[in-house]
Amino acid sequence: MLDLVGYLDRFSARPGEALAVKVSAATPYRADLVRIRHADPNPAGPGMKLIPVPADWAGAYPARVQVVTLGSHGEAEGVLELGMGFTLLLRMQPWLPGGEVLGLEIGGHRLRLSLEAEGLRVEANGASCHGPAPLPRRWYEVAVTLGDGALRLSQRALAPVAGRADEGEAEAALDTDGGWSGPARLRFGRGFNGRLEDPMLLAGIAPAGLEAPEALLAGGRVRAWWDFSLGIGSEAITDRGPGRLHGWLVNQPARAMRGSRWTGAEHAWRHAPRHYAAIHFHSDDLADCGWDTAFEISIPPDLPSGVYGVRLRAEGAEDVIPFYVLPPKGAARAPIAFLASTFTYQAYANHARGNLDDAFRARIAGWGAYPHNPDEHHDFAHSTYNRHPDGSGIGFSTRLRPILTMRPGFLTFDDPRGSGLRHFPADSHITDWLEELGFGFDVITDEDLDNEGLGLLAPYKAVVTGSHPEYHTQGTLDALQAYVDGGGRLAYLGGNGFYWKVARRGPVIELRRAEGGIRAWAAEPGEYWHQFDGTLGGLWRRNGRPPQLLCGVGFSGQGAFEGSHYRRLPVPPHLAWIMAGIEEEVMGDFGLSGGGAAGFELDRADAQLGTPPGAVVLARSEAHQPHFVTVPEELLGRLTTVTGEPAPALVRAEIVYGETAGGGAFFSTGSITFGGSLSHNGYANPISRLLANVLRRFTA
Repeated sequence: MLDLVGYLDRFSARPGEALAVKVSAATPYRADLVRIRHADPNPAGPGMKLIPVPADWAGAYPARVQVVTLGSHGEAEGVLELGMGFTLLLRMQPWLPGGEVLGLEIGGHRLRLSLEAEGLRVEANGASCHGPAPLPRRWYEVAVTLGDGALRLSQRALAPVAGRADEGEAEAALDTDGGWSGPARLRFGRGFNGRLEDPMLLAGIAPAGLEAPEALLAGGRVRAWWDFSLGIGSEAITDRGPGRLHGWLVNQPARAMRGSRWTGAEHAWRHAPRHYAAIHFHSDDLADCGWDTAFEISIPPDLPSGVYGVRLRAEGAEDVIPFYVLPPKGAARAPIAFLASTFTYQAYANHARGNLDDAFRARIAGWGAYPHNPDEHHDFAHSTYNRHPDGSGIGFSTRLRPILTMRPGFLTFDDPRGSGLRHFPADSHITDWLEELGFGFDVITDEDLDNEGLGLLAPYKAVVTGSHPEYHTQGTLDALQAYVDGGGRLAYLGGNGFYWKVARRGPVIELRRAEGGIRAWAAEPGEYWHQFDGTLGGLWRRNGRPPQLLCGVGFSGQGAFEGSHYRRLPVPPHLAWIMAGIEEEVMGDFGLSGGGAAGFELDRADAQLGTPPGAVVLARSEAHQPHFVTVPEELLGRLTTVTGEPAPALVRAEIVYGETAGGGAFFSTGSITFGGSLSHNGYANPISRLLANVLRRFTA
């Protein structure tokens, strides 16, 4: 645990609202408010700009260490009448040894079923017995019986593998003192990595199996049956037994997971929920750190909209927790809205990349950059670009935790030609430029847009994105499309934007990395539908909404974090204003992001994918390094692509301008590294001039 670290209960607030600050501190500390103007510590650029702002809550606060409890599980409680003998049945798909499969406390008795390296172990009233080690990712039916002076464990593979001793029975003598009846508390999956299905408690110790749970329920022996196929879209777990010991889930385990009954006949869990009656628990799931509030900050009515930070400082430690101040609801204090890509920041939150070597550490120290890296700190869970300990992909991300990657001065790469910034600190290249050139702007976030829709955008003449607005809900995408179609102007200043579809519940986003796209991991077949809203996940392109429909360009090529340049193309006379004052043929062969304005992830126009008629390609990148590749969704085979062009030709960024029938317009740069070039040469360069020309016209 870090000596000083914190998070807020929300990413944003309006004047008159308050934010709760959650802090873990090993020693007393001081807190104050800063405006975050430029978050790049590279000495070759403008440098860090954290501007102090007076705040009535600034001052000293006492030490208090708060802990994080990782791992998901389920709980249920109520009254159970099991008598002197009973049977526990469940189905289990272990992915990794370790953890508690099920725990039961009732009437002074305890039963615990756990998975150890040697195999299953059941303990009750001082007795214990063991089963053989199960094979990972295979389904088993497990039966535990207590009664007649014995504790018995049975483990049966639903798809046996020849020659493997993963089935068996065990028995131990049991001294039962009184019946198993009274107030009961159960736990499911605590510390367990794998899937559980249909936990059931039956009166008596007669043989039974889970082939037909409904028939068992009709037979009258069932005392509790937690049917995980009910309420898949919620955090509730439902007991179909007579006692109604309904429960709840902790730390967001994965639902809408294939269960033991999945046949492949249905791929959407809403159509066959009993095929998806499994919950996948992980030992590192996290939905909410649950820290107590250290203090609250209120947003004064006259505080300008912008990017701010709660700065915490103690001897030898500092943390700056970013947040956004919006204008008053229904009002706009500036002609431009900067849309902070908070869903993308959240998807990448605490991304452990495995690239923190000695040379990178030396750069971080030499620049005075943010010193903490997720490669070394695992307390706050990782990103949707990482995997759980059992190898499954992380599909949920919460903002209710410290996000180390969302800090001023955080370096993502040891960039030999630039700063190596991404996401939150990289987007400060754009907001700093807006301020430097005198463009008034308010700040809004993805989450605000998802909550409020088109009405949040409507007062603005132009909306400006950050460098990588990759993750969007249907709500945010609908609002942006309606804004542009209805006459709004969108400046998309990044690459690989509007790419992945996410669902959201409160502070948590859900991602299913379905077929297609460059993916850190692949969702299992049949698990492409979100549990939060029941809709198909994956690429927006696979959902029939390619980015070209919104902004004229879409993801086309990717390489390492290096940049190249654009070459101007002939511009029709009616668009000559875009290139006014720019004499250079080559633009952007410089910058703080990979050394060039066209790099890392590249977008291009494509009429087949929705680039509107009349859209104009103003410039095209060239001379990309050999490590750049075409994205997989463009490839049909080894030699063929969707467009028919050679695959290497699709590795290009295009700057595109277009207009809509409703009077709207878009300007898209097609590159993640574009913003890093804005401050070059004291902000006087063709990339800066190009964007200034566009925004002046958009806000005229």
